[in-house]
Amino acid sequence: MSHVKLYIPGPIEVTPATLQAMTQPMIGHRSKDFQALVESMVPGLQAVFMTKQPVFLSTSSAWGVMEGSIRNLVAKKVLNCCCGAFSDKWYDVSLACGKQAEALRVPWGAAITPEMVEEKLSAGGFDAVTLVHNETSTGVMNPLKEIAAVVKKFPGVLLITDTVSSLSALPIPFDELGLDVMLAGVQKAIALPPGLALFTCSDAAFERAATIKDRGYYFDFLEFKKNAENFMTPSTPALPHLYGLQFKLREMLAEGLPARYARHTQLNDLMHAWVRKHGFGFFAPEGYRSKTLTCVANKDGFDVAAFVSLLKKNHRIAIDGGYGKIKGTTFRISNMGDETLTSITTLIDALDDTLTKL
Repeated sequence: MSHVKLYIPGPIEVTPATLQAMTQPMIGHRSKDFQALVESMVPGLQAVFMTKQPVFLSTSSAWGVMEGSIRNLVAKKVLNCCCGAFSDKWYDVSLACGKQAEALRVPWGAAITPEMVEEKLSAGGFDAVTLVHNETSTGVMNPLKEIAAVVKKFPGVLLITDTVSSLSALPIPFDELGLDVMLAGVQKAIALPPGLALFTCSDAAFERAATIKDRGYYFDFLEFKKNAENFMTPSTPALPHLYGLQFKLREMLAEGLPARYARHTQLNDLMHAWVRKHGFGFFAPEGYRSKTLTCVANKDGFDVAAFVSLLKKNHRIAIDGGYGKIKGTTFRISNMGDETLTSITTLIDALDDTLTKL
């Protein structure tokens, strides 16, 4: 089959060079060679997470770590901030883990504000908060810095943050913000195939985990910490993904993280200009829009399904026709990962051409 270039919000396009890096020969995952591989990535991972804490490698999707965070850190009650499909699901996961949970809900397309979080936490009884930084289903970016400052007003409340579709595309200073868990999958802005999750934890998170008796094993934060001290993982790792991650970290540091952030902003601005040019709207409000994808609010009479289908047929390009209950009333276009001015310009030309043929 001819290749279809992915501009969906994930998994995103993976370069041939990255795929080639993943084909290196296998090594024993309890060997010195493996320890050297993991150790080589520590500086890059800490730079991306903006932390001095260890960064862990989990052979899972980000959902594994999201569930693990609930099992490791919730002793009393968790406040799940819900503003889209993935943050909504975190509330369901909390209940499925047998935890006391409350949903702070806003309509899809709206953002979670610090005032909302403060009002809920002021009622008492919570010891954890979950927040999706960049809600991929709606294109909303929640104000993490301001929400983190609010959570810190409440001693004993830990902030667990999903940065699945924002990590490496903009600065998220884990240590400076005082977050307690920050997690991501690699199939979004990091531009690897799905199957690996990354996360880091505060000292307070480790201290809490040590008090939880039923935190499980596969996602036991203390097991990750103990193994990381020797550049190991608690269970068998996905070695090809680690080779790929090593390659991507080297690419990121060669580009320079500030340049990487600026590139994502530039390409996001181009996509926003295309939206305005053609009279579409934005599903996310001004000031709360993602830097890695654009969730376009459809206009009356526009056939999103036909547009997506024709774009794929004529240009071998895939965009997303909207997620869940906003399918068709929105569509989503990614600008994250390894995209460049040239590739996004090519995308825009294809979008324009497709509009003329509907």
